[in-house]
Amino acid sequence: MGAIAIVQRATKPPAIGARPFASDVSRACRAPHCARLSTVAASSGSTPGDPSTSKGPRPFSKEQRDFLDGAIRVNQAGELAATLIYAAQSPITVKAHPRLRPLMKHMYDQEVGHFDTFNKLLAKHRIRPTALYPVWQVAATALGWGTAMLGREAAMACTEAVETEIGGHYNSQLRVLLEWVREMEARGEDVGDEVKDMVATIRRIRDEELEHLDHAVENDAKLAEGHEILTAVIRGGCRTAIWVSEKV
Repeated sequence: MGAIAIVQRATKPPAIGARPFASDVSRACRAPHCARLSTVAASSGSTPGDPSTSKGPRPFSKEQRDFLDGAIRVNQAGELAATLIYAAQSPITVKAHPRLRPLMKHMYDQEVGHFDTFNKLLAKHRIRPTALYPVWQVAATALGWGTAMLGREAAMACTEAVETEIGGHYNSQLRVLLEWVREMEARGEDVGDEVKDMVATIRRIRDEELEHLDHAVENDAKLAEGHEILTAVIRGGCRTAIWVSEKV
């Protein structure tokens, strides 16, 4: 627990202060998406003392715990990266395009909220953070600064690419969780508040990330020079970071 607290303090997103930043959001895709809990669903039945039939918390299998551990770990690392991308982009982008200040601040503030949510889940369930924090910190900051230097369209193309991958990532997590819910209900088990809250949290964050995608497209992401190559490279990097962070 102490180690987690240290990581959280060390990786707190940069303060924006009076720096340029963001505003309102729209909507894009909708489809089902994740994270280590301890117990959920109660089994139906009436035989006292028999965990397979008595009501009460039903522990997750090792496979389920491993999935949830990896999901919370990678989500927390991804949201840290998102805050750093916006923190690096915002001063450059808003200096050149002051009208984007409310939008950039809005998106940054939402990412900070997502990061805080997964920090709390990481600590609550005593999950080890990714060992690659320093790598992702440098990479995210460099990506944000580099795309902002290429211009407004490139900065928005970065958001488009990242949020496309993140939206799909959260959808995949939701599909797994919702399949668990269907299986629990089919067995007559109580799903439990933890799983319900997790599904609701992932859906909300997924939707907000997809709203960022909408904003990026509305602000000429697809007009970025070399758009196809730029977004393909960024999306490939995101997929690699997700895969590694789930395991390391």
